[in-house]
Amino acid sequence: MGRVLIETSRNSSSSSSPASSPPPTTTASTSITETVNGTHHFKINGYSLSKGIGIGKYIASDTFNVGGFSWAIYFYPDGKSVEDNAAYVSLFIALASEGADVRALFELTLLDQSGNERHKVHSHFGRTLDSGPYTLKYRGSMWGYKRFFKRTSLETSDYLKDDCLSVNCMVGVVKSHTQGPKIYSIPIPPSSMVHQFGKLLETGKGTDISFEVDEEIFSAHKLVLAARSPVFWAQLFGPMKDQNTCCIKVEDIEAPVFKESCPSVLTELLEYVASASEHSASLGRHGNEAILDGSDIHGRRVKQRL
Repeated sequence: MGRVLIETSRNSSSSSSPASSPPPTTTASTSITETVNGTHHFKINGYSLSKGIGIGKYIASDTFNVGGFSWAIYFYPDGKSVEDNAAYVSLFIALASEGADVRALFELTLLDQSGNERHKVHSHFGRTLDSGPYTLKYRGSMWGYKRFFKRTSLETSDYLKDDCLSVNCMVGVVKSHTQGPKIYSIPIPPSSMVHQFGKLLETGKGTDISFEVDEEIFSAHKLVLAARSPVFWAQLFGPMKDQNTCCIKVEDIEAPVFKESCPSVLTELLEYVASASEHSASLGRHGNEAILDGSDIHGRRVKQRL
């Protein structure tokens, strides 16, 4: 006879995965099966007039929606089956819309109208189901009872009052879905950074550098200037930066003109200051001293104040 060898994995220190291997990922999901429930009340007035309508013929409720499907209650005053010879009334719940393999639980209740609440209940709910929910495969599929109540007993009971019957029908459509980790999205409003930087400059909060124009001081923020211009970045945060620079004087321009054209003027001024600083450093290496006092391309003169 042949032999069958079964190999099983074993944990050992010699067979451990390399240290460079990424740790295994773990994910999880949950399958949830539940019912979507709905109830419809059907009142049948003129019961005695409905007798004799014929075996297999019914009185229908209005359609109602539960779980995305339409339903209707069918009441057969003379019964549904010929073999019962109109000895019983029949009561069914029917699928009134197109559907394939609709799984549902049902409950049909004939209400006791005496106030004693001795209702006649046939229910799938609240009990163990041997074969699970009932499956309806097409429009017109029904669940219910051919011999729901014997006619002679019904007509002498408290279920019939003022020639009226009251029926409650509850439908629970079975729905399943798989639930994984929830992903939340946060709407991001449109950017208003330009407006916010403008308000920051207007309030003067957190300013750390200033421009002196015609004896008027304009405050600014080094980081904002550096972010907007590589020249500002080099002057204020680059290798040649001067830690003590706190004020830049702008000459040969009026303060109101500077405030309409501040962004472009600052760029030009810093280009000049950067080149002048580089020239000053070069002179310093040769033992000379220099004072920055020159003009930019528009004839404006600038000085750095320490």
